[in-house]
Amino acid sequence: MTLEEVRKRLADGFRPFVIRTSDGREFPVPHKEFIFLTKRSVIVADKEGYVDILDPLHIASIREASSLPTG
Repeated sequence: MTLEEVRKRLADGFRPFVIRTSDGREFPVPHKEFIFLTKRSVIVADKEGYVDILDPLHIASIREASSLPTG
């Protein structure tokens, strides 16, 4: 995955999704407010406000997750 692919996912009418990394971890993104992109990183917040900073090189896939809670 590239940052551009993540940006496109956010721009094409947001739908909840899950980012899966090369080590098998999953990061739910229930709303646009839970993700922030920089030139070299993807930052994903959880519902408690803790963040994970991901290197796009380690993002293995993005899948839709329409059942994610939005709160």
